[in-house]
Amino acid sequence: MNRTAPDAGELIAGQTVRHGTGITANRAFPTETYPGHLDPFVLFEQFYIDPETGFPMHSHRGFEIVSYMIEGGMEHEDSLGVSHTARENTAMHITAGSGIRHSEFPAHGAACSGLQLWVNLPRANKDIEPEYTDASAAALPTDHHDGATVTTVVGEGSPLQTHTTMEYRDVTVTGEWTWPVPDGWSGFLYGVADSGSIEGDEFSTGDVVPVPEGRDVTVRSAESLRLVAVAGRPHGDPIELRGPVVL
Repeated sequence: MNRTAPDAGELIAGQTVRHGTGITANRAFPTETYPGHLDPFVLFEQFYIDPETGFPMHSHRGFEIVSYMIEGGMEHEDSLGVSHTARENTAMHITAGSGIRHSEFPAHGAACSGLQLWVNLPRANKDIEPEYTDASAAALPTDHHDGATVTTVVGEGSPLQTHTTMEYRDVTVTGEWTWPVPDGWSGFLYGVADSGSIEGDEFSTGDVVPVPEGRDVTVRSAESLRLVAVAGRPHGDPIELRGPVVL
C-alpha cells in the first residue's frame, strides 16, 4: 500500500524500530508515516544501546555517517585501524565511500544513547576513499543567544567536514529561537528532550518536523527544549537504500 508523506512542515512522531542485534531506535525517517528520504539525507534516528548489546563489525558503502552522543559512551572500531570512545556531546564522522567496516558497542558495560544521521554522497563521490574524524564536546563551537544555546556539530567552525554542504545544530531553547533554512535546502528538526512548540504546534521528545524547502522556522519553549536542527543542499540524485549500502 502506497502512503502519502505529510505536508511540508507537518509535525510527526518518530517510529520505534528494532535492529537485528537487539538495538532499539526511534527513527525520524524513513518511516511508515514519512516513507521518503530528505535529499541529501538518507535516514536519521536516535539509538539506545543496552549493556551486552551493540553493533558487531559490519560494512557500509556510498554515504557518510554523523554520530552524536547524547548519554553515556560508545566504543568505535573500524577497518581503517581507528579505535575511539565517543562520550556525551561528542561527534564522529565517517565517510563510507567505497567501503568501510566498523563496530559500535557501549563503553564500560553501561547503556548509551546517541543520534545517527546518514548523508548521501553525490553520484561522483560514491567510490571515494573511506575516512574517519571525530570531535570532542570542547571542539564544537557553542553560541549563546537570547532564548537559545546553539552548538554546531557540522557547519561553520566545526572541525567535522562533510562532502555535502550542510549544517547540524544541537539547540537548547529556553525562550524563542528562529532557524533560517537557506533557500533550496531541505532538512528537519528532531526533539531530543523536554518540550516546547514549533510554529504553534506542541513538540517534544521523539517528534520530527520535516522541512523539505528553505524557510524560517520558529521554536518556542516556556522552560527548556533540546532539539537538533539539520539541513543541507540536495544533490538531486536518487537515493537507493539497500540495507547498509546507499546506491
